[in-house]
Amino acid sequence: MKKGKGMQVEVIKDYFTDLQQRIVAGLEQLDGGKVAFLRDSWQRAEGGGGLSCVIENGALFERGGVNFSHVQGAALPPSATAVRPELAGRHFEAMGVSLVLHPRNPYVPTVHMNVRFFIAYKEGAEPVWWFGGGMDLTPYYGFEEDAVHFHRTCQQALQPFGEQWYPEFKQWCDRYFFLKHRNEARGVGGIFFDDFNSLPFEQCFALTRSVGDHFLLAYQPIVARRRELPYGETQRDWQAFRRGRYVEFNLVWDRGTLFGLQSGGRTESILMSMPPVVKWRYDWQPEPNTPEADLLHAFLPERQWV
Repeated sequence: MKKGKGMQVEVIKDYFTDLQQRIVAGLEQLDGGKVAFLRDSWQRAEGGGGLSCVIENGALFERGGVNFSHVQGAALPPSATAVRPELAGRHFEAMGVSLVLHPRNPYVPTVHMNVRFFIAYKEGAEPVWWFGGGMDLTPYYGFEEDAVHFHRTCQQALQPFGEQWYPEFKQWCDRYFFLKHRNEARGVGGIFFDDFNSLPFEQCFALTRSVGDHFLLAYQPIVARRRELPYGETQRDWQAFRRGRYVEFNLVWDRGTLFGLQSGGRTESILMSMPPVVKWRYDWQPEPNTPEADLLHAFLPERQWV
C-alpha cells in the first residue's frame, strides 16, 4: 500500500462499520422489528476491539450475529500465515464484518457472509495487505430457484471487476466449505476469496465492498419466499441434524474461527456462529426419495447454478 495507508485503513474501517449497521437494520426489519439485535461492544487487551450484534429467539431468526472487529497484534497467528509463511512474525491489523444467521423455519436457509482486510507490517519493509470474504448458503431443504438467485447475485457483485472472478471464487467456495471428513459439502456454496491483492488496491477494496453490499440482495428474496411455509417436527429434526454439519465445519476446518481463537479474540463473538439447537446420530441417513434425501443427492454435490 502506498503512503497514506493509515488514512486508507480508516476508510476501510468506516465502510465496515457502516455495512454492519445497514445489514443489522435490514435484518431487524426482516424479523418484524419486535426483537432487536443486542449490541455488545468489547475491547481486546492486545489491541483493538469490536461490536457484536446478536439476535436470539426472534420471530424469524432463532439465532444470529453480525459482528465487526478491528484488532492489532504483535505477530500473525498460524492460521493467517499458513499460505504465506514469509509473513510469520509480522505485526498486523485485521478488520472485517462477519455474519451467520440461523432461521427458525427449516425451509429458510442458514447463511454466512464475511468481508475482511489484513495488513502486515515489518520494520524496513513495505506493508503487505490483502482482502478476503464471500457469502454462502446452507439450505436444509433444496429449492433450485433459491440457489440460482443466490449465485446470480454473487455473480452480479463480481461482474464489474472481470468475468473471471465469479467462476474462480465460486470454485474456491466449493472447495473451502467442504467437510473433508464427511466427503460432503456444507451447503450450495456461493463465493469465497482470501489473500486477495491481485488487482490494484482501490479495485480490491471496491470488489470487497460490492460483495458486502450485495448480501441483503442475495438473501432477502429467499427469506420472503420461504418464511411462511408450514413445518413440523420432522423438518425441525432434520434441520437440527444438518446443523451438526455446520458445527463440525466451523470447529474443524474454518480458518476464521481458528484465527479468532489463535489471536486471542473474544470467544463469545467468535462462536456466535454456532446454531442454538443441534443433533447428531450414529451413521444415520434419510429415507430414499424424500425431500431430505433430495438435499443430499441433488443439491449438495457441486453444481453450476448460473
